[in-house]
Amino acid sequence: MKQLFFALLFVAGSINVNAQGDKQAVPQEVQVGDILEIGRPDAPSYKYIDFPRPNFIIKRGGIANYKRVEGNKVIITAIKEKKDGTLKVKIKRTDGGRFFGSHPVVSADLENALESGELRRI
Repeated sequence: MKQLFFALLFVAGSINVNAQGDKQAVPQEVQVGDILEIGRPDAPSYKYIDFPRPNFIIKRGGIANYKRVEGNKVIITAIKEKKDGTLKVKIKRTDGGRFFGSHPVVSADLENALESGELRRI
């Protein structure tokens, strides 16, 4: 009886490990170098693109106008998968400028930003 229990436990563990390995083998929909466009947020402010708060923008000499970033084309510079499975990306403007005149790169939660319309594929 013990041997049967351990055999079932081993098989269940093997199946779980194989299922997790297959999840990581799925190719990502976006890659470094893909170009996206910043869209309009559903809420009054951006929730999934981590733009800095206005006081940090002003301290670095920028102008905190979130309406001006809408429509900017951005390029993905880095992709990182978090422990909880979400994709965090670093984005910068394609024209080489800075966001708000102060921040060259910002990060975003890719999946949620695409779903909410904060980021759009071109």
